Amino acid sequence: MIESLLVANRGEIARRVIRTAKRLGIRAIAVYSEADADLPFVAEADEAVLIGPPNPAQSYRNVEAILAAAKSTGAQAIHPGYGFLSENAEFARTVEASGLIWVGPGADAITAMGDKINARNLMAAAGVPVAPGTTDPAADLDAAVAAAAEIGYPVMVKAAAGGGGMGMGVAVDEAALRIEYDKVRAFAERMFGDGSVLIERYFPRVRHVEVQILGLADGRVVALGERECSVQRRNQKLVEESPSPAVSPELRARLLAAAVRAGEAVGYRNAGTVECLLDPTTNEFFFLEMNTRLQVEHPVTEYVYGIDLVEEQLRVAAGLAPTFDPDALAPSGHAIELRINAEDPKRFLPGPGVVRTWVEPTGAGVRVDSGYTEGNTVTPFYDSLLAKLILSGDTREQAIERAKAAVAEFQIEGPKNNLPFFAELLENDEFLDGTYDTGIVSRMR
Repeated sequence: MIESLLVANRGEIARRVIRTAKRLGIRAIAVYSEADADLPFVAEADEAVLIGPPNPAQSYRNVEAILAAAKSTGAQAIHPGYGFLSENAEFARTVEASGLIWVGPGADAITAMGDKINARNLMAAAGVPVAPGTTDPAADLDAAVAAAAEIGYPVMVKAAAGGGGMGMGVAVDEAALRIEYDKVRAFAERMFGDGSVLIERYFPRVRHVEVQILGLADGRVVALGERECSVQRRNQKLVEESPSPAVSPELRARLLAAAVRAGEAVGYRNAGTVECLLDPTTNEFFFLEMNTRLQVEHPVTEYVYGIDLVEEQLRVAAGLAPTFDPDALAPSGHAIELRINAEDPKRFLPGPGVVRTWVEPTGAGVRVDSGYTEGNTVTPFYDSLLAKLILSGDTREQAIERAKAAVAEFQIEGPKNNLPFFAELLENDEFLDGTYDTGIVSRMR
């Protein structure tokens, strides 16, 4: 097993990876920016290295500073968490070229899946269902208009290099397309350095369902069930649950088989997620994208399958067999994750500040993966995620009841937070009966 691990991230995911590393007897090394010096993950690491000022470009995205920290501390491996450099193929190559172990998929897989058009074409060739859309970037506005006319409105305008719900727009007709095309292209050039745009069919009523895959050290790819991710604001997830209340055993078998084919098509190793759109009226699903990293919502899979995904990542990276029998995977129970963000619960606008009170809920089936505690400052430099509240139970109903109690018990004062939104959601009829789709938040607002 790996003996020392540098976590190239911050907040709750750094704390999460450090926890597993220390349980396995691995020396855990943190890197941190000046803004994060007082956060729990820094204190909990065996060693911590200051790598720069708050600006991520000068700290958590600073490859030279991270590699220097790895060298100075004698780190053997690097875990990138999610966000920042986690899906940066060049970083993965540089880590390995430096003689370090990269705890993630190979750079070639990251590259293949990083471009949405290339990923769509690869998946179609592998027999994975894809939504009607362009097979090449829409070179200009005229090409986009022609593609949309062939696909049929409404259409989704997407940045080919985008991710995390960013760089997307919906056009219901040509007039809207002309506006959205220019908007998405400009955003993509600014944010991703690549203005390539694709056009896809847009489904007004759809569910967002994803499959956790794990590429093992022996070359096999296994699927660890699906997660329902349809509670979203601005195309970004707020709630995840596993299993999905919308997925039948027959549909689950098709989803998982398609996800395995997706991983096999790019020789996938380590943890990844195949995201799909599900049409609830026809039970048709379509490939959306593959996230070549550990997902924020991985804890719900851990509960349902009884494994530690970070440990499995480390074992794959070290060339070791998994802790479980790949031929005897069986889910049990139900789990729900609520993303507790520092944001206004009505408009979901960021609300940083000093944490004056922080009291986490406890009890059976309750897990809190948090990045902050009392006295910490939530700054505007990074993602607004404060903590993940994960609830498990023998049934979905039991998990929901535990979620209601945990939301009521969780006390956060100082920064704005979305706990009141979750209290409202957990009484919503659509959510309770499992019939919700990606429009549920807009209908609540």
